[in-house]
Amino acid sequence: MKCRGIRGATTVDANTAKSIYASTKQLLREMIKANGVAKDDVASIIFTVTDDLNAAFPAKAARDMGMSNTPLLCSREINVPGSLRSCLRILILFNTDKKPDDIKHIYLKEAVVLRSDDSDCAAAEE
Repeated sequence: MKCRGIRGATTVDANTAKSIYASTKQLLREMIKANGVAKDDVASIIFTVTDDLNAAFPAKAARDMGMSNTPLLCSREINVPGSLRSCLRILILFNTDKKPDDIKHIYLKEAVVLRSDDSDCAAAEE
C-alpha cells in the first residue's frame, strides 16, 4: 500500500465562515466519493485558501465531518497576480493500492479552469 494524493479545488461564494465550511464540505465529499476513500486510510489533509478568504479555517469543516483524528493543516496560497480568487484547494494524502492513473482529482465551480487540460481530473456535478 502506498500513500497517494488527491487534488481538489473549488471557489467559495463569500468570505464567511458559512460559505467556507459549505465549500470545504462539498469538495471533500466529492473527492472522497470519487476515489472511494475510507476515513481510516486518510493520512492527512492540507487546505490552502487565497488571501481573500480569511473568515474561517477550512479544517474546521473536516472536523465537523468527523475527521477528529486526522492531521489537518491550513495554509495561505501563493498570491500570484491574475490568479483565481476566492479559491480553496485541498490535498488529501491517503493510503491506497490504487495506481496514480486511477485517482480522480476534483475541480468544482470556477476552479474547473485550473486543470481543464488534465485528463485525470473530473469536474464533479454541483
